[in-house]
Amino acid sequence: MTELTPAAMRAARALLKWTMRDLERESGVALATINAIENSKRPRPPQAATATKIAQAFADHGVELLGDGKPGARLGQCPP
Repeated sequence: MTELTPAAMRAARALLKWTMRDLERESGVALATINAIENSKRPRPPQAATATKIAQAFADHGVELLGDGKPGARLGQCPP
C-alpha cells in the first residue's frame, strides 16, 4: 500500500470535494485521527488499519493515492 501522507490525504479530499467530516463518514476513522494525520501532529505514520480504511474510502470513490516520493492523489478508474 502507498504511504498515507498528509499531502496525499488533502489532495484526495480536494479531488472529491470532501471535508474531514466526509472522510470520517466514508472511512469510519475518527475525525480527531484524520485531523491529527493531516496536520502532522503524530510523530509516526498512522496504524496500518487506519491507513487502509482511509485509502479504501478514497479508492471506493475513484481516487488513487500516489507514493514513491510524489505525495498526492489522482482520479483513477471510476468505481464499479
